[in-house]
Amino acid sequence: MTIINFTPWTALIGGACIGAGALLLMLVAGKTAGISGIVSGIATQADKSWRLAFVVGLVLVPAVLFATDQVAVPELASQSVVKLVLAGLLVGIGTRLGNGCTSGHGICGIGRFSWRSLVATGIFMAAGIATVSALGWGA
Repeated sequence: MTIINFTPWTALIGGACIGAGALLLMLVAGKTAGISGIVSGIATQADKSWRLAFVVGLVLVPAVLFATDQVAVPELASQSVVKLVLAGLLVGIGTRLGNGCTSGHGICGIGRFSWRSLVATGIFMAAGIATVSALGWGA
């Protein structure tokens, strides 16, 4: 995505759906929708069923949308495998260092007025902006 084809209405709807899902998980199960915590909890926590269902939904819904041509599949063929693997590893390391991910801090933490989450989200955003700017990927 570039700023040229930014679609604010779909972004607004998507953000509202993510927020509604996080709120529903909190109201129904009393759980925070932090993806890194949910995924790591599959291996370490006793309550695996809701975690597995959550992760399956995260994978299944986009797969159905891509398969039915409701949304376009992102073009990654022009990116090197090394770059994609490195990006994934850096995101994972940042998630561990920040004690959570953008969904946990940015959606749920800020929604709870957590200063720690506000600072973490600011750092996530600044690091992302700096990386894109330094590597010239924003054009």
